[in-house]
Amino acid sequence: MKKRVAVAFTGPSNSGKTTLIEKVAKKLIPQERVAIIKNDPKDKAVFDTEGKDSDKFSRTGAEVVVTSPTRTTYFSQREKSLDDIIAMISDFDILLVEGLKTLPLPRIAIFRNEIDESYLACSEAIAIDHSIRIDQYEIPSQIDILDLNNTDQIIEWIRTHAKSV
Repeated sequence: MKKRVAVAFTGPSNSGKTTLIEKVAKKLIPQERVAIIKNDPKDKAVFDTEGKDSDKFSRTGAEVVVTSPTRTTYFSQREKSLDDIIAMISDFDILLVEGLKTLPLPRIAIFRNEIDESYLACSEAIAIDHSIRIDQYEIPSQIDILDLNNTDQIIEWIRTHAKSV
């Protein structure tokens, strides 16, 4: 049986979390069974609407779960038996989680333009782009710094640091 692993992504609104998860999922899908969980803490997700996060994730071909305080929605791109549906969360090699800061998972915080240092306490890595001058921040030495635009580098970090689940 193949090892199942998980990693989480966090960051401020509009930092690029969805875009990064979408890129990572698309690159992994040919070799791995990918599942995505997106937290919807404000219960505002809109489904089947082009351009929305759930639609973008669903179009990757991954198994997608969107959670909120009042519902859990599962988008499947594969035929499922009842037994498969009952055990759906175990049907993955790599689980990508957006949000859910309280889960004890290795976490990549995503930033553009500026780093919100409040995320550093719950992150093992940060992914930034050229808009951030890293020398203006005191990043703890145990936090890895990744290039937000280098999907291969981020996938390598995930393969090295993701937690078995």
